[in-house]
Amino acid sequence: MDALAFDDVHVHFTREEWSLLDPSQKRLYKDVMLENYRNLTTIGYNWKDHNIEEHCQNDRRYGRHERTPAGEKPYEYTQWDKAFKYHSHLQKLERNQTGDKNSEVFQHSKVLACQSTLQRNKRTDTREKPYKCNECDKAFLKLKYLRVHERTHSGKKPYECNQCGKAFLHLNYLRIHERTHTGEKPYQCNQCGKAFTQRSHLQSHKVVHTGVRPYICNQCNKAYPQQNYLRKHERTHTGEKPYICNQCNKAFSHQSNLRIHEKTHTGEKPYKCNQCDKAFSHQSNLHIHERTHTGEKPYKCNQCDKAFAHLKYLRAHERTHTQEKPYKCNQCGKAFLHLSCLRVHERTHTGEKPYKCNQCDKAFAQLKYLRAHERIHTQEKPYKCNQCGKAFLLLSCLRVHERTHTGEKPYKCDQCGKAFTQRSHLKTHKVIHTRGRL
Repeated sequence: MDALAFDDVHVHFTREEWSLLDPSQKRLYKDVMLENYRNLTTIGYNWKDHNIEEHCQNDRRYGRHERTPAGEKPYEYTQWDKAFKYHSHLQKLERNQTGDKNSEVFQHSKVLACQSTLQRNKRTDTREKPYKCNECDKAFLKLKYLRVHERTHSGKKPYECNQCGKAFLHLNYLRIHERTHTGEKPYQCNQCGKAFTQRSHLQSHKVVHTGVRPYICNQCNKAYPQQNYLRKHERTHTGEKPYICNQCNKAFSHQSNLRIHEKTHTGEKPYKCNQCDKAFSHQSNLHIHERTHTGEKPYKCNQCDKAFAHLKYLRAHERTHTQEKPYKCNQCGKAFLHLSCLRVHERTHTGEKPYKCNQCDKAFAQLKYLRAHERIHTQEKPYKCNQCGKAFLLLSCLRVHERTHTGEKPYKCDQCGKAFTQRSHLKTHKVIHTRGRL
């Protein structure tokens, strides 16, 4: 086969263009470039460069090292440069390692390999760049780099998904996106069998097996295997919400939550269940829903063997054993097991009622209250009694009704011992005891 040069397989970004990419786009870029290299190597292509790794290290196009003010981090090399050298180093380690690859020494060597790539060559590329952008005068070595750059000005995204219409700057980005529709997950963990759509997601997952959590929160000492997990966690303390919806100005602490929210404006629900045709705005929600059909509960509690369909449900359950309530209200100090419970509680202070009825404009602090209210308009009563067939608007109303069949009276007066089926009935009864004291 023909020999390839390094320039033939990479997509070039200037420093300024790279700085405009968000972390997920940078991870995608790393995946695409590393996958290109591996695929071409697998099918037998030779490389003109005697040492591709050395080429990466010496090539200034993949990261310009400049003097930075004290206290600031120097500009880091691109994800492709890091990914290639990291992968290359791991291959050498795996060929030479004779002991356990899961050992602490081996895992530490992987971390050092990744860190060391950022400290390497700082030479300047002095080659002529004949292709200039008419909009910003940036110059490029090759015409194809200029064409890609021009899309940052025009907003043109020529590669469209046939299923959902989403468009991308690069064909490889489209290919990875298409896996969200096909369900293809080519990157599988060799320890637990879990599969992923992108290589970077697999690498992130593998840290779970090592047990190493070097990133520690200064406020609560919680530890995380990756720095980006720590950064997200820190926002629960600071309340920072950097991701803002362009349509309603609602702010979110995580970009993924913003993406999910944006679909509430468009009504887009591209992920459909094959068994019941229920549709979801996010793929992860579909996977969780599918477990309601399969009954799968892969996340088990070590203390009571209770199992859950989702990891976050397990984490929340574990707090019932530890009694940990990590989410505190800044105004009244009340603490909660779940962040979502804190957010709902905070509305009692702000008076915010974001969920509005389309028919009567009544507003509610929680979505579940809006859904229950909407049934007043539709007259839907989805909760039926198994014994007498009576139907109810709310599940709580059904639970109270069922006590008329079972005779259960869980609310007991601590003064006279009389018991009631509802808490409100107990409160009314207690007035009898207080009247005599007035």
